[in-house]
Amino acid sequence: MDVMDETPPENGNQDGTGREIPAAATPPAAAAPAAASAAAAPSEETLKAAYKAFKKRLKIKQLDHDSRVGRAPTSSGSTKIAGIEPPDQYPKAVWDALVEQKKLRYSGHGMYEMR
Repeated sequence: MDVMDETPPENGNQDGTGREIPAAATPPAAAAPAAASAAAAPSEETLKAAYKAFKKRLKIKQLDHDSRVGRAPTSSGSTKIAGIEPPDQYPKAVWDALVEQKKLRYSGHGMYEMR
């Protein structure tokens, strides 16, 4: 009767028989949150510039809507444009950060509005 040697293998990648055991790879999902959080944190200057660009685009859209030919000249009040598509020069992470800061509100379908 053979008696198995109960000593642990010297190499951590081998089992008791000397065969290689593949090293367990770390799942990509475990490394992704650390990288995503670094990319998801835009600088304060970027947020400020993006917010300014959003306000400028909203104002232009409202002025464009007010100056339409089909709009009745006797009607009073400002436009009813509330949400717009943000400028595409900034990534979605910037707009999500502005939503978290409660400066903007996500309206759905890629549209944002002022709070």
